[in-house]
Amino acid sequence: MKKWKVSLALSLVSAIAISGCSQRPQSAAPAASPTPAASSGKEVSNNNTAAQKTLSMMLNIADQPVQDVYRQIINDFTKENPSIAVNIQFPGSAYENNMKVKMAANDLPDVFDTHGWAQVRYGEYLADLKDEPWAKQMTDTIKDVVTDKKGKVYVLPVSEAKDGIMYNVDMLKKYNIEVPQTLDELIAAGDKIKKDSGGKTTPFFFSGIDESTIATYFDYFANSLLISPSTNSADALLNNTFDWNKWDTLPEKLLDIKKRGLINEDFLTAKRADIPAAFTAETVAFVMLAPSFVDAVHKLKPDMKVGLMPIPAMSANDKPNFSGGERSTLGVWKDSKNIPESKKLLAFFSKPDNLTKIANVTKLQPGLKGIPSKHDLTEYYEKYSNIRVFPYFDRVYLPNGMWSVMSKSGTELLAGRITAKQYSANMKQEVERLRKN
Repeated sequence: MKKWKVSLALSLVSAIAISGCSQRPQSAAPAASPTPAASSGKEVSNNNTAAQKTLSMMLNIADQPVQDVYRQIINDFTKENPSIAVNIQFPGSAYENNMKVKMAANDLPDVFDTHGWAQVRYGEYLADLKDEPWAKQMTDTIKDVVTDKKGKVYVLPVSEAKDGIMYNVDMLKKYNIEVPQTLDELIAAGDKIKKDSGGKTTPFFFSGIDESTIATYFDYFANSLLISPSTNSADALLNNTFDWNKWDTLPEKLLDIKKRGLINEDFLTAKRADIPAAFTAETVAFVMLAPSFVDAVHKLKPDMKVGLMPIPAMSANDKPNFSGGERSTLGVWKDSKNIPESKKLLAFFSKPDNLTKIANVTKLQPGLKGIPSKHDLTEYYEKYSNIRVFPYFDRVYLPNGMWSVMSKSGTELLAGRITAKQYSANMKQEVERLRKN
């Protein structure tokens, strides 16, 4: 493991140099309000020359409006705590590589975002936060995700995901379509929309360039097929005794959707960035993306109504669900020299007013109970408050590296280069290989 970490550090160190991110700060740099440098990954420090302690903070947040809210909260914190300065970084796409290098060198930021991997990837580097006052306020759906069996709390869950399918509200009303409860009903809704629109609307959109759009389909509906039913495959997947022939249903259903002409014909060359324009032009009806998609739509068409539905069940005998877990978190490096100050910063972020600000700009559910929010998706979170939330399938039941397998195999499937059976065989082979490594 030590050899692997040293090798990883050497192989990735150039990534940090290229990204322009500075190393962990030794003192506060005099900077004030948000600057373009912040979004490119360079550190921005609050203007606090009297500080006795400087906290380093790194977050996996790309959207500028969300970054600005975090900066605002940090500025408010340092006004109340003039002896503490905070240097914050937003490395963007370089975040994971930067963190891998820092883990290999055991030199992490005082406070950082685990972006979905609090226990599995970052667990050994995180301080236990179970005694923090906010720990008792975690929602029922996020508590087990960031708490282990011994009771260790790994992070403050600033926001949690409840991912489903975005849809054109007015289009469903226009064609008199109820929100689908099963995948077959969703496919039937797609058939009706394409027919009644005269072929203008191709209901589903996938990208062979941004292959994660295809992997998302598999990750969502794997929970519906294999985890949600009362008789399920959860234990078999965890024990590595799963019969991968049962996976066939997922690629077979996707091929059926394609054969019906319900996905964009240019899926091999289309890009994820094309989706908002296609959605506002009403050439797409259903989208499997994160809530930030709503903002992208409203930049083009401010009055367009975007709805959120749970992920349909695979059977009429089951119920829909959300796919979720960690989205934005704040953890404290266990070897930090500034643990008390770091915990104080987390406590400040946990205040209801601050979590509300973050919820409103991200359109995500807060990870603590009793936090009010009001945004475009609030009505759907309230409407579906009793719907079950299953952790992202790949984060629980697949080894690290399988997201890429689902993505690439999905593209090969839609391109006609492999069959549904071959897709399942690829999954079995790669799961076994990665679990041995």
